[in-house]
Amino acid sequence: MPLDSGNTNDIDRYDVVIAGAGYVGLAIAVAIKGARPGMRLLVADAAPEEVWKKDGRSAAIAAAACRMLRQMQCWDELEAEAQPINEMIITDSKLSDPVRPVFLTFGGEATPGEPFAHMLLNKDLSAALRKRATELGIEIRHSAAVTSFETLPASVRVQLANGSELQTKLLVAADGKRSALRAMAGIKTVEWEYGQSGIVCTVAHERPHNGVAEEHFLPAGPFATLPLKGNRSSIVWTERTEDAERLVAEDDLVFEHELEQRFGLKLGEIRVEGSRKAWPLGLLLARDFVKPRFVLAGDAAHGIHPIAGQGLNLGFKDAAALAEVIVEADRLGEDIGAVNVLQRYERWRRFDTVQMGVTTDVLNRLFSNDMGPLRAIRDLGLGLVDRMPGMKSFFVRQASGLMPGIPRLLQGEAI
Repeated sequence: MPLDSGNTNDIDRYDVVIAGAGYVGLAIAVAIKGARPGMRLLVADAAPEEVWKKDGRSAAIAAAACRMLRQMQCWDELEAEAQPINEMIITDSKLSDPVRPVFLTFGGEATPGEPFAHMLLNKDLSAALRKRATELGIEIRHSAAVTSFETLPASVRVQLANGSELQTKLLVAADGKRSALRAMAGIKTVEWEYGQSGIVCTVAHERPHNGVAEEHFLPAGPFATLPLKGNRSSIVWTERTEDAERLVAEDDLVFEHELEQRFGLKLGEIRVEGSRKAWPLGLLLARDFVKPRFVLAGDAAHGIHPIAGQGLNLGFKDAAALAEVIVEADRLGEDIGAVNVLQRYERWRRFDTVQMGVTTDVLNRLFSNDMGPLRAIRDLGLGLVDRMPGMKSFFVRQASGLMPGIPRLLQGEAI
């Protein structure tokens, strides 16, 4: 909805306003400000100030994203809490099978001495990014949703929920999968639901996991156990939506019994820590990533199935690419909100995003079923990959994010 025109002399002016103080929005702000200290940035978040501290989820941070966090001077804050993933094991079986044969394993080093991924709690990641943002002088406003904006020839006028108005050269929408700003901009999406939900929780167990992650492909969907610091693991458990909702609503005894059937007893007795939640799963791809003085990043631009654990890392790729485009344009004296500048970011990220969306969609459809002939084909394929060192190395590089053409921050280099 357009803003009323009028006197703009008393409106706060920024170079970049970022809607959303999740990991993508904060990473974009820190990356830009770290390279261009003279630029004025604002992160406007719809959520109350302390709500991020209640996020009990965790995420796999690929090696490339770890390099980016180190370059942005956040990694020292995180390293003590980060659990390296030393090995990945993949199985394919029915829930009732007494033995789960291992079809694929690969070691956890992207380069010698560098794990291909680490596990981190979301709140630890947010804390480190927020601390660095504060050190750089980035302004963060809470309970400050963007309620409307108007694109002008040389700027964007932005209205916040508290009634304040801002003016900026560039507005970045990093406000999540159900992005209000994407809808305001009139950007359409391609999306569908899988009829599945991901149950997310943390479990404590008696014996150490030794940094081993496992993904069990079960007929209802993948069940992943991901190692956290100490004798704890993060669970990402895919079930049909109606079953997921029933399981989350069950009492602790029933829920832990169902969990134990999938987790097994190899690490001793298990106990759920904290809350458990179920999240509907689907695919979402924005038809456009940019408009004049407006850009989508992170989940606002794409949402994929967690089967490959790459959702957060796609967001970090967006952050690194967008920061590099903006910083280089500013150094050259270009208008950072001009559509021809922003299209460099769109070209850089669109193919990778679509490719990852299609890959996770195909993998989910291939593995989330119990068709005998299809199972035989996929298990043969996993077994062949396990016997091909070159192919396994390719998968490790993919999982680590260290592929050709990635932004400089993801290579561990300054912009």
